[in-house]
Amino acid sequence: MQFCPKCKSMMLPSGGEYKCKKCGCTSEIDKSSEMTFKAEIQEREVVVLEGDIEEGLPKTDVMCPECRNREAYWWLRQLRSADESETRFFKCTKCAFTWREYD
Repeated sequence: MQFCPKCKSMMLPSGGEYKCKKCGCTSEIDKSSEMTFKAEIQEREVVVLEGDIEEGLPKTDVMCPECRNREAYWWLRQLRSADESETRFFKCTKCAFTWREYD
């Protein structure tokens, strides 16, 4: 990053030199002080759940309002704006009834 010696504004590269947008002052680009950033792309393995997706969800001890079973899968979902809390959903392991937790 280069700053203008006259007005102290940030100079931007233009062609082979730095140029101040505010006052028009120019300066040569010093190749010895230039920084070069390199990024390497790394491949990642993505796990995809196939078949019964519920098997990949965590379970908890909560009573189903339909069949009174005491075990259900649960997950969180952001339904409203980001500054509000997430909503927790449950799905019964026995009857597959789905409901949400109200705060």
